[in-house]
Amino acid sequence: MKQYGVLIVDDSAFMRRAISLIFDKDPDFFIVGIARNGIEALEKIHRFRPDVVTMDIEMPEMDGLSALHEIMKSDPVPVVMLSTHTSEGTEASLRALELGAVDFFLKSDLMKDPMDQPVLTDFLARVKAAANAKNIHAAGSGIAKEEPFPVPYHDSGSKTDLLVIGCSTGGPSALQSILPRFSSDFPAGIVVVQHMPPGFTKPLADRFDTICSLQVKEAEDGDMITPGVIHICPAGYHTIFQKAGGRVILRVLSSESYNALYKPSVDVTLQSAAVIYGNRLLAVVLTGMGVDGLIGCKEVKLNGGRVLVEAEQSCIVYGMPKAVYEAGLADRQALLGHMYQQIISFV
Repeated sequence: MKQYGVLIVDDSAFMRRAISLIFDKDPDFFIVGIARNGIEALEKIHRFRPDVVTMDIEMPEMDGLSALHEIMKSDPVPVVMLSTHTSEGTEASLRALELGAVDFFLKSDLMKDPMDQPVLTDFLARVKAAANAKNIHAAGSGIAKEEPFPVPYHDSGSKTDLLVIGCSTGGPSALQSILPRFSSDFPAGIVVVQHMPPGFTKPLADRFDTICSLQVKEAEDGDMITPGVIHICPAGYHTIFQKAGGRVILRVLSSESYNALYKPSVDVTLQSAAVIYGNRLLAVVLTGMGVDGLIGCKEVKLNGGRVLVEAEQSCIVYGMPKAVYEAGLADRQALLGHMYQQIISFV
């Protein structure tokens, strides 16, 4: 049985103890060491070579972001950041993903007494997925270097009215390699389903809005699907499509409306889109843990749409695209650096 060595980095003795107790409950993990700040973390990563690191963002002497930057330069290793649910914590978490962190988790969820079993299971699963992550050095590399951006769209008769991109672990970095490439004349609407805790998708949209040629916004109930706008589905809700007077609008619904593990759910959004857009729909499944998107892609294919998945070699976590590809639902798979050009070939 594979065991994963964990380095716990936190300036709080209470949190170090609490996190240690969590890992002690899972035989797949063993603790290789603890560190109280980023300086100690760098030294112990070099000495102990852990499989995965959990790291607080706010620490004295060297904070988590500074340590993460140094780790990715000198000793790349999967890192899961522990974040606070504040505006500063949100911004820091997104910055950590840009720097190369595989994932982040809210500290408040780990401090509940007693801890919810689903939260505990989710945390351990995500750390395990991070420990198995690939291409760690690429996670913070930003825009892939194979193609410049933005890339002009040359219309040869558009075959797509809607592009839906689904992703989870490693998704923000992957999106940063794709979304800025879309030029202002891209002919289809774009909707992104990224797994994140509530409160994180609007800052993510705002950050992309500053680097993309297209407008990027968090989706709101009643938004109309039009070319020129990238909608990012809000966390904590499900986003579906609805015809309204000859147009298509987004409906943002409570999570209780659907029995789905993730909120937003790629499956829920794709199933809704497939019925309306049929063969004018292109679904793209990028890096991520789990199988969200598998059921949705089945519906896309049943309605004549097309499916493109990220290849294993560039995925941080080859879970979601793997499920779709092994089910025989993918029309094509592509490395992340070639994904934009493949999307254009379908459009």
